[in-house]
Amino acid sequence: MSTSAGKPLGKLEKGTRAWLVKRGFAVKDEALWAEALTHGSTGEERDYQRLEFLGDRVLGLTIAHWLFAENRGQEGALAQRLNALVSKGACAEAARSIGASAHIRLGKQARDDGAADSENVLGDVMESLLGASFLETGFDATEALIRTLWTPQVDGGAGQRKHPKSALQEWAAGNQRRPPQYTLIDRSGPDHKASFTVRVEVHNVGATEATASSKQEAETAAARAFMEEFG
Repeated sequence: MSTSAGKPLGKLEKGTRAWLVKRGFAVKDEALWAEALTHGSTGEERDYQRLEFLGDRVLGLTIAHWLFAENRGQEGALAQRLNALVSKGACAEAARSIGASAHIRLGKQARDDGAADSENVLGDVMESLLGASFLETGFDATEALIRTLWTPQVDGGAGQRKHPKSALQEWAAGNQRRPPQYTLIDRSGPDHKASFTVRVEVHNVGATEATASSKQEAETAAARAFMEEFG
């Protein structure tokens, strides 16, 4: 695992350039790719946040174009699949598939806390790598790369089933119940390894709780648990 906190961003870690090239990234400016792999915990002047912002937009456009071209579903169904395929979890899954954890530049405390395996960090890094790819090779090459990395999830039907929160909302309406109420009841851990516990309640029916690495994921898990117990 990378332990490069404090090292200059001009050069990539030993073996990281070869790993990037093997995974389909065209590396020209090593400083850019070092930035894409640098977590804020290193204290470096530049980290991956700006590239993450850019990569998120490139990913969203690519997946939207892909779904539009290959599916004749209505807007709601397309949006549901899009949200699933660009989610932090989907990005983290893609990052794990290429072995990104071993190449993330982390500060010692973040590394010791397990940030290299955090879904949030892995998802962010995947987006930042896509942002770097866009700057180095343009949209078309990055789109082709995304199609390669995301094919298992697209072919696997990610997002085709109704989202748990939507299913719960419809269940409550269909049973003449008040809309479900979500409450954040606990947040703990450092930012890179945060834990959120959410409770969802439907009046006069019941409540369930769930914990996840983001508030949105905890709400989704709580809704899923509610439907399994009461739906």
